[in-house]
Amino acid sequence: MPIDAAKALAAEPRSAEIAWDHKDVQLYHLGLGAGTPATDPAELRYTLESRLHVLPSFATVAGAGMGVVGGLSAPGIDIDLAAVLHGGQSITLHRPLPTGGRAVSTSRVAAVYDKGKAAILVLRSEAADDDGPLWTSDAQIFVRGEGGWGGDRGPSDRLPLPERAPDRTVERPVREEQALLYRLSGDWNPLHADPDFAKLAGFDRPILHGLCIYGMTLKAVVDTLLDGDVTRVRAYRTRFAGIVFPGETLRLRMWADAGRVQVAVTAADRDDAPVLADTVVEHS
Repeated sequence: MPIDAAKALAAEPRSAEIAWDHKDVQLYHLGLGAGTPATDPAELRYTLESRLHVLPSFATVAGAGMGVVGGLSAPGIDIDLAAVLHGGQSITLHRPLPTGGRAVSTSRVAAVYDKGKAAILVLRSEAADDDGPLWTSDAQIFVRGEGGWGGDRGPSDRLPLPERAPDRTVERPVREEQALLYRLSGDWNPLHADPDFAKLAGFDRPILHGLCIYGMTLKAVVDTLLDGDVTRVRAYRTRFAGIVFPGETLRLRMWADAGRVQVAVTAADRDDAPVLADTVVEHS
């Protein structure tokens, strides 16, 4: 079996030093569509170094970290990357992220689940600096054709939508060049830039990064329901349910309850096709 769950779970964690500065943060925010209108004080919090705040989803790219790729080369894992899908992402914040710094990122395989016709790997990265823990990030990786060994099926994270109208509905356009800009934060997969490669993968044209949509959604929630205060975010999780093409528009429906916001994200241009599901932002 290409996945040896026991060996993967027992493997020693891998550690590496990561670093970032305000330019990395600004580039990431611009890749999410920040800066429109360019002189809006609310947008300058994401784009101007003298006013800069860090959106917590920056943790997924800090230090140009590609922890998912590294995790897939862990002991006990020998799989075809063509069978891999990024199924979900979660982040827990231990304190607000600084606009620049150095940290040690430690990665390991935290869980391996048997879904029958597929396996799910949970790749965990924990970052800490001299002042203590910064964040814990879990990537849920869906591997087609690698299940069926009789292992733990894992938890079900499906979250039904509230049976009431959303408290807020907003739309966010995806610029034509947005994937080209977002990939400068570290994800160089040609699926998001090369039309020929995208066609080989079964798409009419390049698609937007799932983690870009993830960041855009968090920014929309912060700007709409959290008074633009990124420090209020405590945790954020989602399941990737569909794709988005540059040039399309995201429709975000938000339900606010005490200490949390549930979000459904769809592609407005394609009859509200699901994009992100089981999405929750926990906040103070």
